[in-house]
Amino acid sequence: MTEITDHPTLRRPDRFTQGPLGWVPWAPPVPEDELTAVQREALIEASRSSSPYFRLLARDPAALRARTLTDLDIFGNEQGGLPRWERELAAAAVSRVNGCVFCASVHARAASRLSGRESDVQRLLDEGIGARVDDRWDAIADASAALTATPSAFDGGHVECLRSAGIDDAGIVDQLSGAAFFNWANRLMLSLGEPEVVGAAATSEGPTAASSSAAGTGAR
Repeated sequence: MTEITDHPTLRRPDRFTQGPLGWVPWAPPVPEDELTAVQREALIEASRSSSPYFRLLARDPAALRARTLTDLDIFGNEQGGLPRWERELAAAAVSRVNGCVFCASVHARAASRLSGRESDVQRLLDEGIGARVDDRWDAIADASAALTATPSAFDGGHVECLRSAGIDDAGIVDQLSGAAFFNWANRLMLSLGEPEVVGAAATSEGPTAASSSAAGTGAR
């Protein structure tokens, strides 16, 4: 029977943030020095072996490999469609709706870095999807939030708003793909562990930044 671990001394974040966070699992990940060749191949990128999140997913290497390749193609393939920062915005909006503080921090930070719009991104985190920024931003956030609530809530009205904001069909596919993928990814992460405050803001009690190195990989 799998041992489930609680973390009574964990320093949990009390708000959405663009700062880096750690993540600790409730179920045991594969120890790094026990990863098999198949599991290491499924990680796609060798650096992911330091992440407890990916080492936990490595217990099903075929699923991990498919998950990671899908993720990398959605966010890394920039041949047409939305610029990367708007794909990150879609993922951040989804994570804000789902309450996935860890994923929201990763994608909000990426959206800020790539767009230079840190204050707008922070408004999304502080105020939620209702924060109005501009027509294009709002169309992406609203469409992502609708898809997150339930797929049937996304309809032709959202498509028209995206098109009116200057987003072509390839861009709409990118918005849909980023939102749909992270809607699923949020639920996976939320069911397997929880975020923690690390670095200078953390106390010496509880799991450390080293034990929660998903912060370095962004659970990507």
